[in-house]
Amino acid sequence: MGPGEVGDGDARLRLDAFVAARDQTLSRAQVQRLIEDGDVTVNGAVPAKAGVRLRVGDQVAVTIRPPVAVALVPEPMALSVLFEDRHLVFVDKPAGLVVHPAPGHQTGTLVHGLLAHVDDLAGIGGELRPGIVHRLDKDTSGVMVVAKDEPTQQALSLAFKAKTDVVREYVAVCAPAPPAPRGTIRTLYDRHPVDRKRFSSKVARGKAAITHWELIERLGHGAALVRCRLETGRTHQIRVHMADSGWPLVGDQVYGRRYTGDLADLARTLGRQALHAARLELTHPATGARLAFTTAPPPDFAALLAALRAAR
Repeated sequence: MGPGEVGDGDARLRLDAFVAARDQTLSRAQVQRLIEDGDVTVNGAVPAKAGVRLRVGDQVAVTIRPPVAVALVPEPMALSVLFEDRHLVFVDKPAGLVVHPAPGHQTGTLVHGLLAHVDDLAGIGGELRPGIVHRLDKDTSGVMVVAKDEPTQQALSLAFKAKTDVVREYVAVCAPAPPAPRGTIRTLYDRHPVDRKRFSSKVARGKAAITHWELIERLGHGAALVRCRLETGRTHQIRVHMADSGWPLVGDQVYGRRYTGDLADLARTLGRQALHAARLELTHPATGARLAFTTAPPPDFAALLAALRAAR
């Protein structure tokens, strides 16, 4: 991006916010990496940090380097396989595991483990995302399906886009609890207008996003266990819909609240958003059989529930 002069309206803005606003194809995280790599200059000099405040007349320049080719190398890892045949595989993804390579995560992803587990997976559905038809956030656990051949990958991708054949149910812990026993959240959905690494349902334009939710159990400290079913599958959708409704997920470090007391300690101990993809149901593209797999939340999620139940 060529030099950009800071005007009166941009004075005192953080550098990363200024660059992200000028080039909305970049997320705030991408901008921060560019600054860390020395690819952003202010008045010809590399700034000391991403949060430096700009002044009127400052000249900002950004260099976007061509992407470096990444060779995917299989990495054997322990995968929790729920079902597998020659067409597809269902896995129970643990929290903390990134699904596919991305900036900052070039190794150690689920894709690397699948390449070691599945013969001839490389290249199916894309060089860096072989077999991947949907994602879970790094810190969300639960059921995923991965295609093992091109026809299955294409059919599953269409099924997820169609919204009618695939059932995706999650369990989550939010605080405070929703005010009603159940409901549906229907909004427009897009990147946050200021923080480009976040998403928002409070936008004037965007794609449709629909989340159905149901209160399962009221817990201590005003929290609640809820079940969410996705009708659409936007990035961070449940996290954003719950937070924008006033009931953020416990432990969500991007969209959550700063709790106090015991709830703050519990969120800190969990260290991630309290979200688990509990059930995935779909029609097998090759056999026509209806497949459904359910997994219980992992130990960290279960420990949070136990503590909140004890606090009632």
